[in-house]
Amino acid sequence: MEAFFKLKTPDEVFNTINGFSPVGEEAVSLEDAFGRVLNVNLTSPEDLPDFFKSTMDGYAVQARNTFGATESLPALLEITGEVSMGEADNIAVESGQAVKIPTGGMLPADADGVVMIEYCSLLDEKTLEISRAISPLENTIQPGDDFKKGSVILPAGKHLRPQDLGVLAGLGFLEVPVFRKPKVAILSTGDEMVPVSQTPGPGEVRDINRYTLGALCRNMGAVPIYMGICSDYFEPLREMVEKALMAADTVWISGGSSVGTRDFTLKVFETLPDFELQAHGISISPGKPTIIGRAGGKPVIGLPGHPASAFVVAEVFMTRMLRTLSGAMDAGHDVHTVKRAILKRNIPSSGGREDYVRVRLEKDDENLTAIPIFGKSGLISTLVEADGLVRIDMNTEGLYENDTVDVMLFSHA
Repeated sequence: MEAFFKLKTPDEVFNTINGFSPVGEEAVSLEDAFGRVLNVNLTSPEDLPDFFKSTMDGYAVQARNTFGATESLPALLEITGEVSMGEADNIAVESGQAVKIPTGGMLPADADGVVMIEYCSLLDEKTLEISRAISPLENTIQPGDDFKKGSVILPAGKHLRPQDLGVLAGLGFLEVPVFRKPKVAILSTGDEMVPVSQTPGPGEVRDINRYTLGALCRNMGAVPIYMGICSDYFEPLREMVEKALMAADTVWISGGSSVGTRDFTLKVFETLPDFELQAHGISISPGKPTIIGRAGGKPVIGLPGHPASAFVVAEVFMTRMLRTLSGAMDAGHDVHTVKRAILKRNIPSSGGREDYVRVRLEKDDENLTAIPIFGKSGLISTLVEADGLVRIDMNTEGLYENDTVDVMLFSHA
């Protein structure tokens, strides 16, 4: 029986993760702001747009001059000019007059609407025939219709999308205040571990977790820092962890988090300044031997060494951790896409823990189906074949064929 010192439920772990703080702030150019997280509410420095503009090609008029116009009884107006794009023409529209205007053009003074060109015809060079009445402000955008000066355009915690950069460009933002990208120091431990470039000898394995965890970090907008492989000895691991804490905002160690004789992760963490153990063991499968602590305000994480266990813990908990460190407004919520599917096989489960079962999704006639992929936590093939995870509640003894389940899709770019 494994003796964990501070076993926590998943909900308790989520609450712990929500207690960490964003890693810091910086200003980046508008060009580099895509995907970053705002650290303040951005307010509009001006009205957008800041002038009356047309949304159609047509003629700017005083709307009351078109009232009652029909195809059989059109309104006749005098054409007195044409609006130039990108210029504030010194033109005014008086009663009985019309000015030609392109889409996006600035409405002349005293005009209050635009008649679409489809409802206009020329009787001669100066006489316009209008066959449809318009309402005041029809086919126009008023100053501040997009955003009024002083209004919040984007809230703090917002992940910036292409359209968000568009509005910032429209308002003249050259720099954007954002949270820093979290830096994640990744360490792999184990005497059996060798670099990918090396052919493993008897009993040795290549370092898988460096790449799966690093890719997950990059996908979440974080910056992985690879610290290397450390053997199962206390002093080398302690030295590497101390360097990692100086270089990064959080430290993740894969391997060495269980309770075996040579598992030094927790012992090393306990030597760190201001260390506080948050969890030693999570009541889940796979991934029970997980350590979560705080050292100098920074999260220090001990992940299982088995690739599937480490990856499941990272998907379920570390994605939430990275959101929290990045300052995202949705940090306290699951960020995974969820699909509803029909389960194709029974899934047994033991009470007292949450099971995260890997499943493959297939389309069956009209329904999306979830096919469980069973395998030991050390098998990377179960992850390669799977599209996501099905969570089985700790108070449930399993799921049955034809149950409708929520499938948490693996995060991806």
